[in-house]
Amino acid sequence: MSNITDIKASTLLGKKIEGATEYNPHLLVAVPRFENRERYNISKDNLPFEGLDVWHCYEFSALTKNGIPVTRLLKLKYNCNSEYIVESKSLKLYLNSFNMTKFGKNIKECLSICKEIIEKDLSEVLNTKVEINYIDNESNRINIFKNYKNIMEYVSEENLKVDNYKENPKLLTIEQKSTIQEYYIKFDSLRSNCRVTHQPDFGDAFIYYKSAIHVKEESLLKYLCSFRSEYHFHEECCEMIFKRLFDILNEDDELFVGTLYTRRGGIDICPFRWKKNTIIDEIKTITDLNKFARNGIKQ
Repeated sequence: MSNITDIKASTLLGKKIEGATEYNPHLLVAVPRFENRERYNISKDNLPFEGLDVWHCYEFSALTKNGIPVTRLLKLKYNCNSEYIVESKSLKLYLNSFNMTKFGKNIKECLSICKEIIEKDLSEVLNTKVEINYIDNESNRINIFKNYKNIMEYVSEENLKVDNYKENPKLLTIEQKSTIQEYYIKFDSLRSNCRVTHQPDFGDAFIYYKSAIHVKEESLLKYLCSFRSEYHFHEECCEMIFKRLFDILNEDDELFVGTLYTRRGGIDICPFRWKKNTIIDEIKTITDLNKFARNGIKQ
C-alpha cells in the first residue's frame, strides 16, 4: 500500500510552524480518504454508509475594519463521500490566519465575509461542498444522545477482563434474537492516537442499531477498547467501527455510529456514519448547521 495519506498529513503535523499574521488560504492541506478505506474493504464507488464530518472550531476570531475583535464558535460540515478530509493542524493554522486580518465595517459584515471566504477555500481544497455557520456561545444546549445507555451498565465490571488494545473484529460476538430490537449504546472511554504525531485522542462513541441480531455488549466493549493503541484519524476510526458492525448485522438492519472526540487545539472533530435506511432524530439534528455542537444543540 502506498503512503500518500501519511505524506500529505505530515506536511504540517509534527513540525514547528510559525503562525500567519494575515489571512492565508495556502495553509490548508487535503488528505485522501481512500487508503484506510481500502484496508477495510470500503469501496469509494459503493460506500456502505452515508454521513458527515462535523467540526467545531471554538476559537475562530477576526477583526472588523475598525480593529474590533469578533470571536465565535465556528461549525463546519462536509459529506463523507468527499475524496479528501482537511488535515486538522492545517485548518487550525488557516483559521488562525484570520485573527489579525480585518474584514467588513461591522461585526455582522465581518462574520458574513469570513463565512463566504472559508466556505470557498475549503470547498476548493477538498473538492466538495463545505458549509459553515456560527453558533452563539451563549446558546442553550440540550443532550441529543439522551437515549443512549452507557455500555458499562450492561456488563459485569467485576468479571470483565480487557487485554487487547489493537483493533480486532474477532472480539465481536453475536446472538440471534426472536424479534427485532433497538439498541442505543454509549461508550465514554474511546481512545485512539493521531496517525502522524501519535498523540492520544479521546472521545465518546454512540452506536444505534435495529436488528434481530444482538451484538453482545461485553464483546462490543472489548472491541471499542481495542482502539486504544490504534493510530488513525478520527474519521477513520468511526468508519472502522461502522464497517465491523455492518459486516455482522443483516443487510436490512439499521445502523448509526457517531464518534465525538474531545477538542484539541480549540477544534473537535465529530464524524457520523449511518446506513441509508436509518432514520432517527439524531441524524436530523446533526445535519442542521444551526444546532449541533459537541456539548448539545442550540434550542
